[in-house]
Amino acid sequence: MSPHPLRTLPAFLSCLLLAACASQQPTPHLAQSGNLKVHPGLLGQPVPPELQPVDARAVARVTAEGAEGSAATREGMKVDEAGLRTQRSIYFDYDRSEIKDEYAGVLAAHGKHLKANPALRVKVEGNADERGGAEHNRRLGQKRADTVRQSLVAGGAEEKQVRVVNYGESRPKLRGHDEESWAENRRADIVYEKEE
Repeated sequence: MSPHPLRTLPAFLSCLLLAACASQQPTPHLAQSGNLKVHPGLLGQPVPPELQPVDARAVARVTAEGAEGSAATREGMKVDEAGLRTQRSIYFDYDRSEIKDEYAGVLAAHGKHLKANPALRVKVEGNADERGGAEHNRRLGQKRADTVRQSLVAGGAEEKQVRVVNYGESRPKLRGHDEESWAENRRADIVYEKEE
């Protein structure tokens, strides 16, 4: 006598279910902290100049011409009047206060602009990421602000045009606890006084 189909169906379905569960691979969970960043162009918003594509021929031309009328970093980053408004943050390596080569042209352009406009005043705000003790971060923020101030003066600004403020870790740009946030918070910001 052959087994009744209704009696074997539950056993068959149980085996099928176990086989299906055993073959599934767990999907890895991606760790994500902070806000999700979306390019403004995807949202139909205006795209700021620092996110717009760069015309390589124009950068090469500016670099080849010696950047007359504007400054250029060693990588050919153009810094003109609009760049002075958008390129105000100088970023630093972890636990360091030395200016990176990529910011030499930016600082030179700000120094030249201040020299040409002696009535202008800037505030250099030194910042640090959250790692390290509060006192260490205050000293590091101060060193960063002082280094940027010295570069602006070397670029032509008068000492009386540049004042320094130190915030240490108290004013982060990003509040995350990851390398991206820390890198964004290791900076000195150049703030033109009339814009506050």
